[in-house]
Amino acid sequence: QVRLVESGGGLAQPGGSLRLSCAASGFTFSSYAMSWARQAPGKGLEWVSGIYSDGSVTYYADSVKGRFTISRDNAKNTLYLQMNSLKPEDTALYYCAKGTSPYEYYGLDYWGKGTLVTVSS
Repeated sequence: QVRLVESGGGLAQPGGSLRLSCAASGFTFSSYAMSWARQAPGKGLEWVSGIYSDGSVTYYADSVKGRFTISRDNAKNTLYLQMNSLKPEDTALYYCAKGTSPYEYYGLDYWGKGTLVTVSS
């Protein structure tokens, strides 16, 4: 069965960096677009970033553009999110999610359980 396991969350200071990872199993990882989404305390789900199955194209929400970088290693079945210049408003539970085709990074059918990122001094 499809399994997505996020890791790398934790406490970071404003202006700091964290790198999230998502280990995927149970499907052909290299055949599907992937995305990261987040949910801040008391707020709704926000899509953060998406990447095509071959890693050739990436997309970002305006709120993270220029600060976050999505990438993937298809040989390791792993998705990454490098987060730099972190702000307190980046505090959220971050989810990894599977797309439904090599290019569909917004329609998502499986989700991990999330990893918590807290940005605070």
